[in-house]
Amino acid sequence: MILGNVCTRSCTFCAVESGRPPELDLAEPPRVAEAIAKMGLRHCVLTSVARDDLPDGGAAVWAATIRAVRRRNPDTAIEVLVPDFKGETKHLDTVLEANPDIFNHNLETVERLQRPVRKTATYQCSLAVLRHAKNRDFVTKSGIMLGLGEEQDEIRKVIEDLANENLNILTIGQYLQPSPEHTPIARWATPEEFAEWKIFALDQGIGVVESGPLVRSSYHAEEQSKGYGFSQRTAASA
Repeated sequence: MILGNVCTRSCTFCAVESGRPPELDLAEPPRVAEAIAKMGLRHCVLTSVARDDLPDGGAAVWAATIRAVRRRNPDTAIEVLVPDFKGETKHLDTVLEANPDIFNHNLETVERLQRPVRKTATYQCSLAVLRHAKNRDFVTKSGIMLGLGEEQDEIRKVIEDLANENLNILTIGQYLQPSPEHTPIARWATPEEFAEWKIFALDQGIGVVESGPLVRSSYHAEEQSKGYGFSQRTAASA
């Protein structure tokens, strides 16, 4: 996770500390690249807190980190899990021009629950973020959680909406309440339900679907990327 550990948003499902972030650390990108080299990663997932306090939402640091990782680790596939940058396409383009291999932005939940769960984020803005990356020919990925109070028809709709954006990879997992102060768990989805949603999402045309109680955004991330071209270079370096 880059750009610090304090988020400017206060989503009610997330355990990351919210508040006023410290000063920006411009020396972070090469440190991240070196850490990836030391771990010998073939596939790395970069994410960040939301930095609405910065004019570009942290996009320049995102781009610098991607480029630093690429220079230091040319055989490592780079997956990015980004915030919405308030839907500003110029900031999204700053990240995309650094050429990550997979562009991930999580929708998190169904449309009705966006405001109580994600606060300042919106359903349509997140779909537009994914659409913009897809229009620039990037491999796109997103994720949702079950157990926040969603209805079955709402889950069906969010999967259909993501499929309509030509999403490549989808993760579906169980919401787990980080603390008593966070949104309570409304229900526990069964393994059978997760399997049914996987079949449904694949039938809608989404290429790769990971669906299960323990699934998270980076779950089997390297395996998910197979079939999208760049994974061949990581296999060669294994």
